[in-house]
Parts: sequence; structure tokens; C-alpha cells
Amino acid sequence: MGKIWSHFKTITHHKFLVMQGCFRVGLYLQGICHDLSKYSPSEFWLSAKYYQGYRSPLNAEREDTGVSTVWLHHKGRNKHHYEYWMDSSLDPALKGILVPVPMPKRYIAEMIMDRIAASKVYEGDKYTDGSALAYFAKDPDHRGMHPETAATLQYYLEMLAEKGEKETFRRVKEDLVTGKK
Repeated sequence: MGKIWSHFKTITHHKFLVMQGCFRVGLYLQGICHDLSKYSPSEFWLSAKYYQGYRSPLNAEREDTGVSTVWLHHKGRNKHHYEYWMDSSLDPALKGILVPVPMPKRYIAEMIMDRIAASKVYEGDKYTDGSALAYFAKDPDHRGMHPETAATLQYYLEMLAEKGEKETFRRVKEDLVTGKK
């Protein structure tokens, strides 16, 4: 029962932080609906089984079985993950090959909130405004992410590290959500 309750608290805390961020940038419905699939039986029970508290249970499932079925379910239902945005290439030389496509701005905004919240949850007291950027920098090639999406994400994570949440959230709202700029 301990892992189940701990996992529930972790995902609910994460969802709450994302919702707060989304509300601050004007993404009310996305904030409310963010990661609801984590509460579905196909995601919740396996994630609780592999819960560790200091990292995503997806990694533990993948290490144990060779694949994370939870992740495969999750990324296919949540548009704030860049892995959702894959489609067959139009290039005849790449016929039948899945390639990344640019993410819509509103989902990039939600992805930013998601990465900030995940950093806060997993780093706890060690979190800084540079944490999400440091995590992003661990994969310098950003494999599987469309270059435009990667550049946009990096721009706002660098802004967060340099200028903090208040300024970054204001700009995310202006640039990606309301389109006033």
C-alpha cells in the first residue's frame, strides 16, 4: 500500500504544479486535463509497482522488462510530449519512416510547465530555475524532437534559468499562448 499511496501523492503533486503553471500562462483546460492518463489503470498500477520516489517509474519498468508500456500508453495520449508529434515523412527517400514534426505552441507551453514541475518534484529542495535546462542539456542532440521544437524549448528554459519564473511565464503567455507578440 505504501508504494501506491506514495505514487498517487507524487503524480498528484506534479499535476498540481503543472496546473498552477498552466493557469499562470492562460492554459486553463490543459492545466486541468494535464496527465489525467496517469490515473488510468494501465498507467497507474504499473507505475505504482515501479515507484521509487527519486525518479520516474518508467525508467525502472524499462530496466526490468526492456520496455515501458506505461510510457508507450502515456506519450500517445498527451500532446505535451514531443514524442506524440511523430508522423510519416513526406520525403520519398524516407517513405514509411516516422519523423518528428513541429509541436503547436500551446503544447510547447504545457511541456515547459511539465518539465519545471517534474524538476521541482524530483529535485525537491535542490531545485533551481536552472534545473529544467540542466535536464534538457543531458541530451544535447534532442533525438526525436523536431529542431524547431527543441530550439523553442531551449529558449524558454534558458530564459527561466537567467530571468526566473515570473518573466518566463509572462513571455510564454505572450509568445506561445495568446500570440500577442
